[in-house]
Amino acid sequence: MDSPTDKYRLIRSILVKILVLNLIVSFAKIGYGSFTNTLSMESDGYHSLFDGISNIIGILGIQIASKPPDRSHPYGHQKYESLASVFIAVLLFIVAVEIISKSVERFISPSTPEITFLSFVVMILTIAVNLFVTIYEKREGDKLKSDILIADSMHTRSDIYVSISVIAGLLAVKGGYLLIDPIIAVIISLFIIRAAINIIKSSSKTLCDESRIDEDIICNIAFEVDGVMECHRIRTRGTKGEYYIDLHIEVDPKMPVDQAHAISHQVSDQIKQYMEDVKDVVVHTEPHEKQD
Repeated sequence: MDSPTDKYRLIRSILVKILVLNLIVSFAKIGYGSFTNTLSMESDGYHSLFDGISNIIGILGIQIASKPPDRSHPYGHQKYESLASVFIAVLLFIVAVEIISKSVERFISPSTPEITFLSFVVMILTIAVNLFVTIYEKREGDKLKSDILIADSMHTRSDIYVSISVIAGLLAVKGGYLLIDPIIAVIISLFIIRAAINIIKSSSKTLCDESRIDEDIICNIAFEVDGVMECHRIRTRGTKGEYYIDLHIEVDPKMPVDQAHAISHQVSDQIKQYMEDVKDVVVHTEPHEKQD
């Protein structure tokens, strides 16, 4: 990867491709589900439609995240990618509530869905598309260290399980168990809620500056530099692929300032050499105090 700009350009390109596939899948399920009065299929279609909407939000988030650092944002705009992921989760919660609401209505006023051979064809084809999307997006997300691609792949993976449950529901309805349709729809909503919670958990690690790297690992690297006598007050944060580290090292109090300064640079360079995901290291140098 040549630069962050190239990274975000690739992420944007991937999201556009996934958006097109999600729209095709969603319209197929919503259209045929509505036509045959199959609530579980229609609900699954809305789930997929929100995948498409989340892709649009992701594209907008990436557009902002790709901006270079400026005076107002000296650390860059990368957190907007994680923030966009949270918006995706919020949308998932909304669609889950809508599905539950429709399911309750179906329980109160039952109706008979029309299950045909084409119903199964639509679901199997959409599962195949979602399987491809999940594998492709997860692979690219790991490669590009992208929160939003990984979050979206988790979301799409849940779609596969949901679609399989819809097929099971279609078989049950075909056998005369009409209430299975709204029950499956409720199960779908629970999958959606679970996906939303997982996305929020993942994104909050970045947004809340959760510690990203084990302190002992950083200290061990620092101690490899001659002259470092102590290492403490380590703080790490950031997004995947762009971690920031602050740490304090102690050196001989009699050491000249220029030599101590050189050691701090060596520590910074050493950490970056060992950890390619680290973008910046701030090393505070202090005189070593002997413990009584």
